[in-house]
This record gives sequence, C-alpha cells and structure tokens, in this order.
Amino acid sequence: MRNRTVFLVLILVALAVTAMARTRTTQVQLKNNSQVIEEIPATSIPDSLLRELEPGAVTLKGYSKKASDSRESFFVTNNTSHRISHVRLLMRYSLMNGEMLHERIATVEVDLKPKETRLVAIKTFDVQRLFYYYAGPKPRKSATPFKVAVRLVGYDIPVGR
Repeated sequence: MRNRTVFLVLILVALAVTAMARTRTTQVQLKNNSQVIEEIPATSIPDSLLRELEPGAVTLKGYSKKASDSRESFFVTNNTSHRISHVRLLMRYSLMNGEMLHERIATVEVDLKPKETRLVAIKTFDVQRLFYYYAGPKPRKSATPFKVAVRLVGYDIPVGR
C-alpha cells in the first residue's frame, strides 16, 4: 500500500512539473513603440480644418492598437507654455499600400500643464476588430495591418484654474 501511495505522489508531482514548464508568464517580443506618429501634410487637409496653431504645439507618440483592442492609445505631450485641454485631431487610417480606410476628427479629453505628457485612449475606428497597427505586435488571428497619420486641428485653453 505504501509503494502505491509513493507512486501516485510521484506521478502527481511529475504532472505538476510538466504543467508548470509550459506556462509562460513573460512577453518575449516587447518593442519600444515611442516613435512620433506620422503627421498629415497641410496640403491634404481641407481649408476649413486648417488653423493657425503653434508649430509643434502638441506631440503624439507611441500609438498602439491591437486587433483585439476596442481602444487606441498614445501619448500626448503639451509643448506650449500654457495649460491645454480637449485636443482635436484629424486622424487618417490607411492600409500599407496607402489606400485610405477611414478618416475622422477625434477629441481627446485631456488636461495638460505645459511640458506635461499623458497616456490617453480613445474609442477605435475598428469596431469589428479586423485591423492592427503595423508597428505593434502581429496578432495570432487573421487581421490586416494599417498605418495612422494625425494632424492637430485644435485645442482648448481652459480659463479660471
């Protein structure tokens, strides 16, 4: 009886060890995606959206959107000398061959002091979750890579704070 108990314990230990060996808890292919997001040239923007804004007033970096994400995230940096909020962006999404997928104006609810950076997230254009940002990780499921280009079209300067 004792041999049988020892044998069962050894089998259970062996099963537990093999199960633990298959569990991976770290991501092995992390990338630093802090590159500046491509800017839409002023020549391809309707005149109604062009405004006299400080050049480089806002910097956008580190765009991220996986195929499974319902939100797009990126860092917004206030390069002005005053507090800003409600950053408005013209966002243009395209396939890798340059064919446009979607274009929209997104308002990012953010309150930034001068020289401050904050991570923001907005609802994605990809409600069916068929696309992923080309510079991010490639998904396991079938999805199409895309690029994004952005142009600052406005921001608010809060008064009274």
